[in-house]
Amino acid sequence: MNLTHLDENDRPKMVDVGEKSPTKRVATASGTISMSHEAYDAVIQNTAKKGPVLQTAVIAAIMGTKKTPELIPMCHPLLLSGIDCDIEELPDLPGFRLKVTAKLSGKTGVEMEALTGVSIGLLTIYDMLKAIDKGMEIRNIRLESKEGGKSGSYKRE
Repeated sequence: MNLTHLDENDRPKMVDVGEKSPTKRVATASGTISMSHEAYDAVIQNTAKKGPVLQTAVIAAIMGTKKTPELIPMCHPLLLSGIDCDIEELPDLPGFRLKVTAKLSGKTGVEMEALTGVSIGLLTIYDMLKAIDKGMEIRNIRLESKEGGKSGSYKRE
C-alpha cells in the first residue's frame, strides 16, 4: 500500500492537490463530554465562574475548525464556506454532545476540520468546568458523515 503522505524516500510530504477539480465537500463530526451533576447544573444554570460555557465552546469549536492546518501537520489550509455547531444537552449522562459540520467547495475534504472543531470545543468545556469536576470524560469523537471527493459519501450507521 502506498502512503500518500510519504515521498519515494519515505520522507513526509503534503499531498499535491493542484490537479484536482474543486467539488462541494461537507463533513460532520461529533463527540461527548460527561460530567458530574454539579458541573452539568452550572452549565444549565449559567453559573460557571468562567462565563457562558456552551457559547464559549461553540466559538472555540469554530476557531479550532479554522485552525486545523496549524495543528495537524499534513492538512491543507482551506477556504471554508461554513461551519455549523450544535450542542445537545444530555441530562441522563449528564453531559453534552457537540456536533460540528464544516463545508467548502475545494480540492480536499474537511473531515479533519470537523474532528478538530469537536475536539477543541469539548476541551473548552472541560477547561471551563475543571474547577468543579476534574473527572470529566471526553468520548466518542468521530466522523458522522462526509460528502464529496473521490471516495464519495460516508454515513455512520
